[in-house]
Amino acid sequence: MEPINLYPIGIIHTPHADVKNMPIQPVAAEGVRGWIELFPEYAEGLKDLEGFSHITLLYRFHKIEGYKLTVIPFMDTQERGIFSCKAPKRPNAIGLSTVKLVGIEGNRVHIEQVDMLDGTPLIDIKPFYPRYDNRIEGVKIGWLEKNKDLPLEALRSDERFK
Repeated sequence: MEPINLYPIGIIHTPHADVKNMPIQPVAAEGVRGWIELFPEYAEGLKDLEGFSHITLLYRFHKIEGYKLTVIPFMDTQERGIFSCKAPKRPNAIGLSTVKLVGIEGNRVHIEQVDMLDGTPLIDIKPFYPRYDNRIEGVKIGWLEKNKDLPLEALRSDERFK
């Protein structure tokens, strides 16, 4: 199969310079703000985005080297397959976060609930629409079932994922 070439459309800026104590999911980053520096040639694509309260970001885990097909997730002590968890050491090291859209100024997009490192390359922005993006009933969550009530404070980074 042919390789897929992806190019950044911007850079995500956050207060997180290191993975230590960084939130692992946006829900654990309430009140934590950052901004996207969209490259000027893509700024026109922001038209009409300001009417949305949330956006989904696709980005590259740019500090991750290599991958592991099995890891011990931060919420567990047992080794699990990489595709059954959200650990960043993935074959393609692509991250996904739905964040709050705070505002747009030119090619700068202000966001909240940032759970990525400063300088993260942005691959794409999509508007969040709950009717399509979050309307699933009868969801099973596999091995995570035992941790479904874990307090948000526990969602901090783990040195194993550097």
